[in-house]
Amino acid sequence: MVAVAGALVAKMVIAAFSGMGAATICHPLDVVRVQMQTEGADYKNAIDCGSQVVARDGVRKGLYAGISAAYLRQWLYGSCRIGIFSFLLEQAQTKNIAAGLPKNQIPFTGKLLMGMTSGGIGSFVGTPSELALVRMTNDNKLPENQRRNYAGVVDCVKRIATEEGLTKLWTGGKVTVMRAMVLSACVLGCSSEIKLRLTATGLFGTEGNLMLNGLPLLFIATLCSSFIANIFSNPFDVVKSRVQNQKADPKTGELPYKGTLDCFLKIIAKDGVPKLWAGFTPAFLKLAPYTIISLILTEKITMKLTGKTAL
Repeated sequence: MVAVAGALVAKMVIAAFSGMGAATICHPLDVVRVQMQTEGADYKNAIDCGSQVVARDGVRKGLYAGISAAYLRQWLYGSCRIGIFSFLLEQAQTKNIAAGLPKNQIPFTGKLLMGMTSGGIGSFVGTPSELALVRMTNDNKLPENQRRNYAGVVDCVKRIATEEGLTKLWTGGKVTVMRAMVLSACVLGCSSEIKLRLTATGLFGTEGNLMLNGLPLLFIATLCSSFIANIFSNPFDVVKSRVQNQKADPKTGELPYKGTLDCFLKIIAKDGVPKLWAGFTPAFLKLAPYTIISLILTEKITMKLTGKTAL
């Protein structure tokens, strides 16, 4: 039992460090995504949004606003999402070997379920950091008299808990968990399955002797899975950003959205169905490199330390 727990913790730590590396590179795209998805956005496209953010707040305070929340998110959400999936996949492979079956004879639906499970757990644990990330990356877009001016992720989390109540740290928790389950199922389940099927073609070499240590294979697999995941998760992403960034009406004290479904319906009624895919380009441009970098780092670090694959 101790050995199993140690293996799980090790995989989660590897996933967290890999996620931090990816977040450092991809965070500006996350800032652009949130800016475009929240209300009050008046940007022509992702490039225009990024240009306006830099012109208004500079690179450090603009494009890297909320980077501390992004790092915290990797230790709470990323570590669980990738680490637990890798652990569950390895356990399934071990059972297959013990039963005399091929190691990778795992149903695709099983991998999707593993991704949904790890994503759901990680998302629930990481929702406070996700909320802080949305608040901090969007704060500079608000009028000066409405800005929250958080000093950092600790200040943000502390103020939300004290000013709005501890449970408010899980604002938008339902849609955040739903998004994470869909995203993780697609990204992790599809990456593993695509990697397996591409390996079987022999185009990237053979098992144990892959071209360029498997980098081209991992790149293609994670790129394809990122695109699939973005299609299915973007509507949840838009709703999550709206719900987590909403502010109560100063006169009535009422929030714009009563819940996840209400937000979905109001977005469609006011802006049309296509609005659910607002920010698709920056979301994909952020998700693709983030997924590629984090999963490749996870795979390579795991291989170096344990001699086993993570996916």
